[in-house]
Amino acid sequence: MPNSNAKSHRGHRGGQEAGRRELVSRSLQSAQHCLKNQDFGTAYAHYLLVLNLAPELKNDVRETFQFTLFKWAEELASLARIQDLFNCYEQALELFPNDEIICNSMGEHLFRMGFRDEAAGYFHKALKLNPDFADAKENFYRVANWLVERWHFIMLNDTNRNLIYQKAIEKVVRSGCRTVLDIGAGTGILSMFAKKAGAPCVYACELSKTMYELACDVVAANNMEGEIKLLHMKSLDIEIPKHIPERVSLVVTETVDAGLFGEGIVESLIHAWEHLLLQPKPKNQDIGTEDYGQVIPAGAIVFGMAVECKEIRRHHRVGIQEVACVHLAETVEFCSPTHASVNSEETIEPYTTEKLSRVPGGYMPLTEPFQAMTVDFNNLEELKSLATRKPCKISIPVTQGGMLDAIVVWFVLQLDDEHSLSTSPSEETCWEQAVYPVQGLPDYSVTPGNTVMMEVCCQDCYLRIQKISVLTSEYGMDIKRENTLASGNEAELCSALASLQTTSTPAGMGQECMLESTEIALLNNVPYHECFNAAIDKVLSSLIPMRESLSMDVDGHDKEMNFEESQNKNSYATHDPLYVLDVSEGFSILPIIAGKLGPVKAYSSVEKEQHQIALNIISEANHFPKETLEFWLSHLEDESVVLQRPKSDKLWSIIILDVIETSGLIQQEVMEKAAISRCLLHSGGKIFPQYVVMYGMLVESPSLVLESAVQGTEPTLGFNIAPFINQFKVPVRVCLDLATLPCVPLSKSAELLRLDLMNPYLNSSNRDVKVQVCKSGQVTAIPFWYHIHLDEDIYLDTSSDSSHWKQAAVVLDKPIQVQLGDEFVLNIQHYKSNVSITVKQ
Repeated sequence: MPNSNAKSHRGHRGGQEAGRRELVSRSLQSAQHCLKNQDFGTAYAHYLLVLNLAPELKNDVRETFQFTLFKWAEELASLARIQDLFNCYEQALELFPNDEIICNSMGEHLFRMGFRDEAAGYFHKALKLNPDFADAKENFYRVANWLVERWHFIMLNDTNRNLIYQKAIEKVVRSGCRTVLDIGAGTGILSMFAKKAGAPCVYACELSKTMYELACDVVAANNMEGEIKLLHMKSLDIEIPKHIPERVSLVVTETVDAGLFGEGIVESLIHAWEHLLLQPKPKNQDIGTEDYGQVIPAGAIVFGMAVECKEIRRHHRVGIQEVACVHLAETVEFCSPTHASVNSEETIEPYTTEKLSRVPGGYMPLTEPFQAMTVDFNNLEELKSLATRKPCKISIPVTQGGMLDAIVVWFVLQLDDEHSLSTSPSEETCWEQAVYPVQGLPDYSVTPGNTVMMEVCCQDCYLRIQKISVLTSEYGMDIKRENTLASGNEAELCSALASLQTTSTPAGMGQECMLESTEIALLNNVPYHECFNAAIDKVLSSLIPMRESLSMDVDGHDKEMNFEESQNKNSYATHDPLYVLDVSEGFSILPIIAGKLGPVKAYSSVEKEQHQIALNIISEANHFPKETLEFWLSHLEDESVVLQRPKSDKLWSIIILDVIETSGLIQQEVMEKAAISRCLLHSGGKIFPQYVVMYGMLVESPSLVLESAVQGTEPTLGFNIAPFINQFKVPVRVCLDLATLPCVPLSKSAELLRLDLMNPYLNSSNRDVKVQVCKSGQVTAIPFWYHIHLDEDIYLDTSSDSSHWKQAAVVLDKPIQVQLGDEFVLNIQHYKSNVSITVKQ
């Protein structure tokens, strides 16, 4: 009997195995059938069953399973079935926990949905699994800029800043402060200063998941793991005794931005005084500090100055009325977000930031520096009143004639009565300055004797410089913080008011169109539009031989004949229109330029309604028939598939692509877009640009090194922070102005790479470039820029003075010593839209 039972069990197991194999085989067939029918959801379910029943098939079906997963995930994303999407990836990662491609794809979905911390984790894991995985590397670099902002590196390398903070913290801790809370801890360096100074109890809170985890690693590496309590939360959510046992005697923080209040320091300190700090020390009493609360920094003085600056002007004011024969209608009022923030219902940052010492073309002060505001962070009532007090009116005499382009602002952060930090443009500091561009004046010229007037307030947790105006009358305002117009007689008042230029615009004066600063700089870029005008004209001329018969008002002749009439009076009217598609990002008048040059049906890909209205007004001002300009996205059923035929039986004559980001990098997926575009052109049609040449040179730039990675323990005063934050360093610094970058060129410029969008067979994915060293020194970086060729004769230089593009640079891990006459070999690799530059030694 035992033998009989054993045989039956073996037979049963054999039957199960046969059934399993049969089910696996059927499921594989079903999965393949579903894939052919593009039923990705069912195919995915079949593959899950196969891999759970037959793990031994993992290697055989891995690639097909990945493809199915990615396609099904795309469908789920389009249907907003987000939880189902993530469930699929979790199932896939259970089966393939060490698959870098799945990890990277999961990260991409998370990043698109705004989960940057989580996305970074998956990109980082994919890189650990395969350090040479180009897609994961590029994704991690991009997300690293979001997670650990570049100013962390600059600030941690600022030895003076670190030393002054350390001295101020040491002073107050040694005077009796026993409990410390670090608000917005970042890497935890201020907490470690407090602990090293002898504070018995130190707490730190940090909202960013990435920075919190980084701080945990830093604190542990510096042997303070059990001595500093780190909280992953906003200070506004801290409760006593739930999170910390009692009120603290010292709050340290550096939650300030270039405009002082932009990171929420006022709100967090009001909450801290009300809920987390001991009562403040009574004034003018010589008593110990251990039973009282205080804040470092103790206060700040805000300074301002009116300046002329061409670079700020061209990024915030449209300074042209006509470009490439296109008249910009006076009824369209272009403005930048800083100006639009005044009347916006949204909370928009009312300033931009610049390191004025590096602004191309420099700047010229038009007034003496003036004190705009003071704030006492140790005074709760003053902090509460900041947001509610009336704006302070300030009038400043003009001391130098010029163009009023901006009010620039900086501050002195008073850590205590002995230690302070200045963010002045004249200081060598890690800080930038806040810039309030002046917009909306009928005349921006000022002369000595004029008065610049403004209001200063703190609203929505932002420092606001608003209602900037110029008084040209001698019956003006003095430099006191009050409106002295009211003190004059009626005649003087009327005379003064008549000469007052104000930024406020009466209702109904025009259509406001808000553009990003880079879009305004593009609109001001005259060579850009003239080059496109010439290149488009050449293509249209080649496609319609009878070009000469056109007598449009392009060069000033026959001004009474509008566009529609001219088309009806020449042989173009007998031709079908040529189709031009502009898919460059942001606001673009290139479709209107194309429409001026012939019988064109021009399509713009602008999305914002405000931009579409502005383009329609400009079209009408240039006598365009309504059908000449259309908005491409309104014709698409699926806006994610922008590149397709204009009509089922038509092809494009010109497709304009964005190839270079304004940051200085090559646009993502540009070569893939070019491949699709080539299939959509009719004979003789062109992609603009036709090809791009990347140039670079060797430089020695200590500044770039300091801005890219923390340089050991010396700048952080002996604390071990560099290895942890440097995990988030990226090899490429973007948004540089090469003209003002502190550097020493060690070679002439060299051609690094050519990307041909019309003839991809000319492209090389891997090449070595020999660069001759023309000056001895240490190579620390390789800045690069581009010549964007619309054709063989017409190109745009992204490093020119008029360029709206910035430049970028590869920063080397370690400096390389070179001598005059040396030959330096760079390896250039191009994968998809990613370019890597490495040194071959």
